[in-house]
Amino acid sequence: MGRKYKYGFCLMLSCMLFFSCKDDKKVEKMTTENTTQKGSIEKAEYATTPEGVKIEKYTLENTNGMKVEVITFGGIITSLTAPDKNGKYEDVVLSYTTPEDYFEGNPYFFGAIIGRFGNRIAKGQFSLDGKKHQLTINDGPNQLHGGKGFDKVVWTATPVEDAEHPTLKLSYTSKDGEEGYPGTLTTIVTYTLTADNALEIAYEATTDQKTIVNLTQHSYFNLSANFSNTILDHELMMKAGKMLPVDATLIPTGELKSVAGTPFDFTKAKEIGKDINAKDDQLEKGLGYDHCWVFEDQSKRLKEVATLYHKTSGRFMQVYTDQPGIQFYSGNFLDGKKASKTGGNYEKRTGLCLETQHFPDAPNHPEFPSVVLNPGEKYTTKTTYKFSVK
Repeated sequence: MGRKYKYGFCLMLSCMLFFSCKDDKKVEKMTTENTTQKGSIEKAEYATTPEGVKIEKYTLENTNGMKVEVITFGGIITSLTAPDKNGKYEDVVLSYTTPEDYFEGNPYFFGAIIGRFGNRIAKGQFSLDGKKHQLTINDGPNQLHGGKGFDKVVWTATPVEDAEHPTLKLSYTSKDGEEGYPGTLTTIVTYTLTADNALEIAYEATTDQKTIVNLTQHSYFNLSANFSNTILDHELMMKAGKMLPVDATLIPTGELKSVAGTPFDFTKAKEIGKDINAKDDQLEKGLGYDHCWVFEDQSKRLKEVATLYHKTSGRFMQVYTDQPGIQFYSGNFLDGKKASKTGGNYEKRTGLCLETQHFPDAPNHPEFPSVVLNPGEKYTTKTTYKFSVK
């Protein structure tokens, strides 16, 4: 599960109250800064939901100047900066330009924590110990990303005062029966920004009844930092010799198919656009890449599983995880209806997701790695996105 950090944190508090106007309404903002020799955490008021719940924004910054912004609504990463080959830090993740876009549904799941179950479950149904459970349906005949899932709830955020690096802990308790899932599930997701420009994401969960869980993070990356550009010129490598073919509703058929000789072969780095328009049944069903790849190394140790490179900027991202698979989604459903942070709108394939996870529809495929969590057990997993240049 990766290294444990040695604690020794020096706390300095400063509060600043100021007002700004939005839509002719005064909005109170409070900033609390928590500073260490390894970086800082800043807290500010972000917005208020239509239900009157105040949402906070936390900014984690390391000593290099890299920043990650997280809001308590959905645990969403709204900004993540990374250096280019000239040392310039720019935002490389897609996000909305107004809070209302998040509160009104976030259909793209920009930057969110996904749960209770990442990806699709066929017909929103599964059985445990012979008992059938019916989940809410939100994606054609299936459930996607937990229904009204963890991306649409308010998390409790706590800066970790004694951490070696800027660290934010988010917690949420999902009640028994929420979206149809059995058991009360208590989840903790921890974001840590390290001195070597890595964003570490650690997940924990416990339950009081037998249930299923599959957590992931749904950030869209565009290493060009210009969201008018597509990601088709990004070079992707995945240490995955197999993928999961899907049916017309993007549910896995159960087959683990070799990628050799197909457009799905990313075992050596290649541009995403090279084969994305090839005549292929699976590409047609996904409208591009929207599939789960199976790692060659199925051990539960933390290891490098994928890399992403943008030649023009020089930005290079490495993905480490202990999960058995990754959903690579090439932004096929981005439809130009939402404004981009860099001007224009988010058009098709202007961002991509690399969602580390267990396999889609795993509860209905006993041959897949288990996603069952029992009382007395702890679900733990970790994923790291590390940024550099080459």
